Amino acid sequence: MFFVDTIELAGLGNRSYLAGGERTAVAVDPPRDIDQVIAAAARRGVRISHVVETHVHNDYVTGGPELARVTGAAYLVPAAARVAHRHTPVHDGERHEIDAAAGLVLRALVTPGHTPHHTSYALEEDGTAVAVFTGGSLLVGTVGRPDLVEPRLTHDLARAQHASAHRLAAELPDDTAVLPTHGFGSFCSSGRAAGEATTIGREKTSNEALTRDVDTFVADLLAGLDDTPAYYAHMAPANAEGSAPVDLTTPPTADADDIAARLAAGEWVVDLRNRVAFAEGHVAGSFNFEAEGQLATYLAWLIPWGKPVTLLAESAAQLAAAQRELVRVGIDRPAAAATGEPSSWTRDGETPAAFPRATFADLADHPREGIVVLDVRRTAERSTGFIEGSAHIPVHSLHRRVHEVPDGQVWVHCAGGMRAAIAASLLDAAGRDVVAVDDSFAAAEKAGLTVRTR
Repeated sequence: MFFVDTIELAGLGNRSYLAGGERTAVAVDPPRDIDQVIAAAARRGVRISHVVETHVHNDYVTGGPELARVTGAAYLVPAAARVAHRHTPVHDGERHEIDAAAGLVLRALVTPGHTPHHTSYALEEDGTAVAVFTGGSLLVGTVGRPDLVEPRLTHDLARAQHASAHRLAAELPDDTAVLPTHGFGSFCSSGRAAGEATTIGREKTSNEALTRDVDTFVADLLAGLDDTPAYYAHMAPANAEGSAPVDLTTPPTADADDIAARLAAGEWVVDLRNRVAFAEGHVAGSFNFEAEGQLATYLAWLIPWGKPVTLLAESAAQLAAAQRELVRVGIDRPAAAATGEPSSWTRDGETPAAFPRATFADLADHPREGIVVLDVRRTAERSTGFIEGSAHIPVHSLHRRVHEVPDGQVWVHCAGGMRAAIAASLLDAAGRDVVAVDDSFAAAEKAGLTVRTR
């Protein structure tokens, strides 16, 4: 018998896996905070004998080298990948025994497309594939992006994605479980995952890589690509070099004077509380990135790389969870932190700042004179429908383009409220009069607003 445990990295839209038998197991695409992988192995009572990477990741810092070092496991990396740390190069077709008693073997299948060196791994039980770890190759209803390595390679990698998907479909039984790393909200996915679980057989009938000819597939894939987080540029080099062990100890405590001094110095002070609480009261100049949202993705996307960051949290638990999220994308140590509420983060005589929240119905009822409607969704989202007369600056570029926002009170919206809250905090910190539209964009037309499509 075999098991497969899923380690969810919801904030990044990724999954890692631990799979094995009664005695030993393999860890696939582990996160940088390896303690949770070790804990999963301990719960199973197994030893991690192998750690494998499907590719050199572009969206998070891997814990692979450190996990292999701590556990003494063999560290398997695709042979064509260029990495500086100690590893075992894996070639196409190689088999590595995971648990002899359970008859478990891992077979490498080179599946280029997401990267030139990408490799999937079929988990075989007594010679039959029961699962395949597809990394950024075949995802649930889609495939991994082919444009993260080098622009000149994108077209060829898109074609390779098609070929790799067909290879997996041809070589593996229909009931083989498909277990991707990306595709659950990750920007490494070329589309939104169509469900939580799938098999080779299901993908044959639903995945466009397997139901369309290569030219149609490539054209549609390339046409649908949108911006990628800016921090991706730092992830692959960090993974090729090998990252240091994480330090999740509590950062130095910041009092109100420290917070004010850091803001005055141009550092980022990030409030992790939910957007309702932030709008009701916050330290003037601070930014709101909800701990419960895609904290790591959006903070790492927006913050100038290497800029010191101070975290404000409502509790020690929220702070600790945020630190864990951030180390996964290379934001290793906050400069300082504080827990509590705005009244303890502001100096004597200062009043917390605030701004109103609203719905699309409120916007529809409000006179349009003197206000600016700002859409901070991505370009691909806006192409499906936008409020007539609205301005458009994606949230990930707003901090560099605040000066482009027209004069007037700014009613800022996204698709659901989280990114609007980030944008509202950036505008509020810049001294703009802002209203955060905390509503689903689906409600805009129902509210009587004119929504047009290109």
